[in-house]
Amino acid sequence: MKFDDLDAKMRVYETAQDRCILPEMYMVARIDGRGFTRLTKEVHQFETPFDEKFRDLMVETVKHLMNCGFNIIYGYTQSDEISLLFHPNENLFGRKVRKYISVLAGEASAKFSSILGSIGAFDCRISELPNKRLVEDYFRWRSEDAHRNALNAHCYWQLRKDNHSRNQASSKIQGMSIAAKNELLFQYGINFNNLPAWQKRGIGFYLKNIKKEGFNPKTSEYVPIDKRVLHIDFELPMREEYNKFIIDFLE
Repeated sequence: MKFDDLDAKMRVYETAQDRCILPEMYMVARIDGRGFTRLTKEVHQFETPFDEKFRDLMVETVKHLMNCGFNIIYGYTQSDEISLLFHPNENLFGRKVRKYISVLAGEASAKFSSILGSIGAFDCRISELPNKRLVEDYFRWRSEDAHRNALNAHCYWQLRKDNHSRNQASSKIQGMSIAAKNELLFQYGINFNNLPAWQKRGIGFYLKNIKKEGFNPKTSEYVPIDKRVLHIDFELPMREEYNKFIIDFLE
């Protein structure tokens, strides 16, 4: 059998499950750390409940993903996960799902591992959202998940530091109301409202116009110019304001 015939025969098995995302569907990729509890608590022993060094590893990973060939208009990270909103007209790889999943998981894993100095792996999934409202809902969902996880994590680790076992700490906060969890932290001298916003709401990434001084070679003068730079937002707005914030990227 000639090679061209063999190649055509075998590629059918490789591409039989290929599926493309329909035009005009909004795409959001969620890239999640695999086995990061062990990686961050046992292998590298990052500070609990939040570690700025780990936060910065995730920030650098998102920056890399937003500059690796895709048309991404908004990035977001909280804990060990990353969400990326693609431009509605994104058409790289003909919108083949398997390509987005494999490339993004690979790029995230490679970048994170290279900075950390040991292996950190990510998986990836794609949400296909038919309208702007669902895009808003998606990012509100991840933001509220960040808030819930932050509150639980601070409660859990305060109890652990107070000589509670893992089971005791988990059992104590299970079923507690938000108000009760805030009161628990207050008993340890912590006002949850005063904790850094990035811990409670995550971090946003988007292009922003800034004024910068440029040189005009024709007139030999320095003139103000507009430049688009990647902005990292550690102070994302809360709930209702966050919805409006996300809408701005969809206009």
